[in-house]
Amino acid sequence: MNKKNKQGVLLVNLGTPDEPSVPAVKRFLSQFLHDKRVVDMTRWLWCPLLHGVILPIRAPKVAKLYQSVWMGEGSPLMVHSQRQADKLAQALDIPVALAMTYGNPSLLSGFQALMEQGVDEVIVLPLYPQYSATTTAAVSDGLTLAFKKMAVIPSYRLIRDYHQHPLYIKALADSVRRSWQEKGQSDYLLCSYHGIPQRFADNGDIYPLHCQKTTQLLQLELGLSDEQIGMTYQSRFGREEWLQPYTDKTLEALPNKGIKSIDVMTPAFASDCLETLEEISVECQALFKEHGGEVFNFIPCLNDDDRHIEMMVELIK
Repeated sequence: MNKKNKQGVLLVNLGTPDEPSVPAVKRFLSQFLHDKRVVDMTRWLWCPLLHGVILPIRAPKVAKLYQSVWMGEGSPLMVHSQRQADKLAQALDIPVALAMTYGNPSLLSGFQALMEQGVDEVIVLPLYPQYSATTTAAVSDGLTLAFKKMAVIPSYRLIRDYHQHPLYIKALADSVRRSWQEKGQSDYLLCSYHGIPQRFADNGDIYPLHCQKTTQLLQLELGLSDEQIGMTYQSRFGREEWLQPYTDKTLEALPNKGIKSIDVMTPAFASDCLETLEEISVECQALFKEHGGEVFNFIPCLNDDDRHIEMMVELIK
């Protein structure tokens, strides 16, 4: 690291509504789903569909789901991300700011917060272990837009991914072992990753390769056989084919294969959020038990776990 410049860190996550209300959810989803990295449909087709059909129907449903997981301090994703930023600042003893690709605090405000503290060299750490054009590249696009509004931009470096970093794998493995100590080891460990359309992977997105590598390394670290661990993709949207196998379909099928108890973790998420706390822990648990499953243990994200922060410190150094 260059000793001449004052350095800082910008932690970036996807984003969250400001409050669990329909207008706030609509604002957030509108910004998120307008990004061509996320939905690449022709604008004249997509925009009327988004504003005329999708947002009016989805926003009230999603707002209710957010209300079910909202914490006293705010959205789970925001609370956990802020705790990560605070712990990281303490561990590194340099300024750390938090920003979101969509919603608040914005990427622009994150850079401004660092520059107000005299920072002129920024390490940008998107909280996505596995690279995807839909997430990490969207952060890069957002940085470019933020810089257009700044008279002076800092020098910066972007950490592209950390899907196979030894300390990341160890942190994941430790979280599994803790769950086993508290609740006992289940028949099967399922790693559920956020999905993307299959077409994106066909066009060169390396995300599924990174997910596969993370799962392989975790399997080795935990000493599990191929029959004891698997990976799936969740959160598909729309009618086109997404990465498979699908999490929901897998959970429906496992009890018929004799797997009645499972541990489920979400290695693509650095912080617990709606997709982990509601979709996996509530919806998917109900689905598994409806189809004959008996024990469903949800393993939380790494959040502000000390091992997770140690990994971030190592990455930044």
